[in-house]
Amino acid sequence: MSPAAEQVFHWPLRVYWEDTDAGGIVFYANYLKFFERARTEWLRSLGIEQQRLREQTGGMFVVSETSVRYHRPARLDDELLVTAGLQEIGRASLIIGQQALSKSEQPNGLLCDGTIRIGWVDAATLRPARIPNHLLEALT
Repeated sequence: MSPAAEQVFHWPLRVYWEDTDAGGIVFYANYLKFFERARTEWLRSLGIEQQRLREQTGGMFVVSETSVRYHRPARLDDELLVTAGLQEIGRASLIIGQQALSKSEQPNGLLCDGTIRIGWVDAATLRPARIPNHLLEALT
């Protein structure tokens, strides 16, 4: 199933000391943290709070697959825009396309992009389950 219309969510972020390596460049794994924050805020913008969702449904999203490509480095104090956009909806998983962009170099400030597959699981057993219909409706 494909989303009706891809809407891309943007989350502003500044690079701090803790995000960089000894050379003052964002440590590669931190882009996954940036992507996680943007996905969480994207869901929140749709009225989906993950802790409440777990309490109400007994289910939760978990990351099952990532693919990340690095284009250019971000540095200390850079302002970024991190995006999240639904690319594909399945019965038990979603594929989210994400980018980290340099805010000062728009529109061609691509630093990093990737796709993240998040699966829906029963929180108690961690077994895959169907994404609840009301959640699918909120996402589309």
